[in-house]
Amino acid sequence: MTKPELKELLTQVSKGEKSVDEAILDLRMEPLHDIDIAQLDTHRGLRQGVGEIIYGAGKTPEQIDIIAHTLWNDGQKTILITRMSQEAADYFNKDIPFSYYEKAGIAVVGEMAEKNAPGYVLVITAGTSDIPVAEEAAVTAEALGNEVHRVYDAGVAGIHRLFNHLDDILNARVIVAIAGMEGALASVVGGLADCPVIAVPTSVGYGTAFGGMTALLAMLNSCASGVSVVNIDNGFGAGYLASMINHMEG
Repeated sequence: MTKPELKELLTQVSKGEKSVDEAILDLRMEPLHDIDIAQLDTHRGLRQGVGEIIYGAGKTPEQIDIIAHTLWNDGQKTILITRMSQEAADYFNKDIPFSYYEKAGIAVVGEMAEKNAPGYVLVITAGTSDIPVAEEAAVTAEALGNEVHRVYDAGVAGIHRLFNHLDDILNARVIVAIAGMEGALASVVGGLADCPVIAVPTSVGYGTAFGGMTALLAMLNSCASGVSVVNIDNGFGAGYLASMINHMEG
């Protein structure tokens, strides 16, 4: 149950369309749905504003299909499936609305949420190789009701490319800066923007990039104020956090 659904339930009670006892029963039945392979938190949307999100890696295509269909049948209107393989997407029973975003490795069951945030999320990558992580962040933010602008391949090796997008940077409400190698992009963007910057280190790079550890440490040690850091390749976490910031009032 999401916050709008709770409001609808309470409105029905106030109008006399549903009794107090019926509403209590609805709420008592909501918090958990145990389907053996998973215990689905059906009150996630009520507590956090966003329903359960399925992490696809490590799950079989059948498990993903069962979990998503159960959430859908329980009334969740938008279901995000991250790290979903093409095999799992092909297997999915498309008797319910289903869209697969191959670059992002994400599927959306149901509808993208309506854009309901006051500003936009800007997603910037240092290189083209960072785009899969960037698309995970961008599609996540879009699915959660955000307008998203994209600027790809604008890293410090050709920093003039970034300056061509100063308007996007200066007007964004939150920025996701994604880079591998030495991870310098986040500090540069953080020094230009007056909004929160979420840095995402990627595992892109040669030997001493250490699978993203070099970028991670560089971003954690950024001298630019207002830069926070998520885990290596965690585009989903960045997109989710960006959405939370973008939906804050004031």
